[in-house]
Amino acid sequence: APIPTYVLGANDQETMSYFPGASGCELAENITYLGRRGIYSGASGLHIVYLSGTEAQNEPAPAYSFSMKDVAELKASVLSTSNFKGVDILLTSPWPRDVGAFANSAGEIDTKKCGSKLVSDLAASLKPRYHFAALEKAYYERLPYRNHTVLQETPQHVSRFIALADVGNTSKKKYLYAFSIVPMSLMDPAELVKQPQDVTENPYWKLQKEVKKNRTPTSAEEEPACQFFFDLNKHQGKKRPSNEKARGNSQPKQAKKLTQPTGHCWFCLASPEVEKHLVVSIGTHCYLALAKGGLLPDHVLILPIGHYQSMVDLSSEVVEEVSKYKSALKEFFRSKGKRYVLFERNYRSQHLQLQVIPVPLDHCTSEDIKESFIAQAQEQQIELLEIPEHSDISQVAQPGTPYFYVELDTGEKLFHRIRGRFPLQFGREVLASEALLALPHRADWRQCATERAEETAQASAFRRDFQPFDFALR
Repeated sequence: APIPTYVLGANDQETMSYFPGASGCELAENITYLGRRGIYSGASGLHIVYLSGTEAQNEPAPAYSFSMKDVAELKASVLSTSNFKGVDILLTSPWPRDVGAFANSAGEIDTKKCGSKLVSDLAASLKPRYHFAALEKAYYERLPYRNHTVLQETPQHVSRFIALADVGNTSKKKYLYAFSIVPMSLMDPAELVKQPQDVTENPYWKLQKEVKKNRTPTSAEEEPACQFFFDLNKHQGKKRPSNEKARGNSQPKQAKKLTQPTGHCWFCLASPEVEKHLVVSIGTHCYLALAKGGLLPDHVLILPIGHYQSMVDLSSEVVEEVSKYKSALKEFFRSKGKRYVLFERNYRSQHLQLQVIPVPLDHCTSEDIKESFIAQAQEQQIELLEIPEHSDISQVAQPGTPYFYVELDTGEKLFHRIRGRFPLQFGREVLASEALLALPHRADWRQCATERAEETAQASAFRRDFQPFDFALR
């Protein structure tokens, strides 16, 4: 595609094969499948929420459909944002049920019978400035509607629903909508809440009341988020305490509120998707795990136990433990004649992953590593800047900002603010290059598959060697 293009996923069984992976992927150059559901934050601050598929009619929901639980989890993730006012854009395949209430006619489409009640509930809760859908294959631009009750609530911005026809349809119905939008976060509040003359009542309030009255709580609403603690050394015969009081600290620090993943997360330690045979150390707030398809057998990840998207989202106690793991890994790798390179890609990722890769000390200097990153960045027109060693990542990036970050064990740091497309394997490609590890065939982790038995053996060996340096065991 000539420009970056983002698409939703399958709406039926026949098209499932074109969309591998529920969390999204790059289908072709400049064409990105966003995934089953989630939030896409642009570099400008634009917030786009998306939900792929059709509303499930039965349980369990097929892979091309969404359920009440999916919508509840997506809403919980978005609404947990502090000072939530709404989102800029909502993308769904189905129309919302009853979208035509109080408004101009939708032509041959009966909005009281078509569409999804769950999408109506989602739109009512998220208050998108623009909501796009296309499953009915008809063009319909609804009059803008209010998100507040007149004279009873403070005025809020209006929402606009726009349905598009199928591409290249013979009836020449409109299937393309071009527009300019300033992110809500950058707008003057008075300008944002201006009400156009043709604004209508909210079409979803009646349905939303019905949904709240009739629904049963989902498991996502019934159970609070929890952390699981695993004892990797069973012979010690004890579990780590899961609260500060048990550790003798009667005044625990106030932690930031954890966001909830918008889908299955491969890295939340409480998630069943975590490949626990790769876990090599567990602290109070973080854990270490060998990388799946690592560049080297001792390529390791530092991960928060709870769900955090990036370093800039971490609470102070988690940051403190990340630093402890960095120090322990530096000491560990130096004992083996190596130095580590750490990088983070906060782009098209849900859960913070700090990739830590060792490089032999006698193979290259820290200056060689830094120059390799900068040189390859320049080749790909990526602006990779050096930032002060003692600066904190939160000083150069705000929560929600996509970025790429490199840190050497000398303290030297490189930073790139992602403003458009970014190569997902960039960090691995630089380290795998002939100038550094000379492993170009291992640049893509998907080409480095290893049998589970071998992964288990590698994790066991790493755990044994790292034990003298593992502060979590003391």
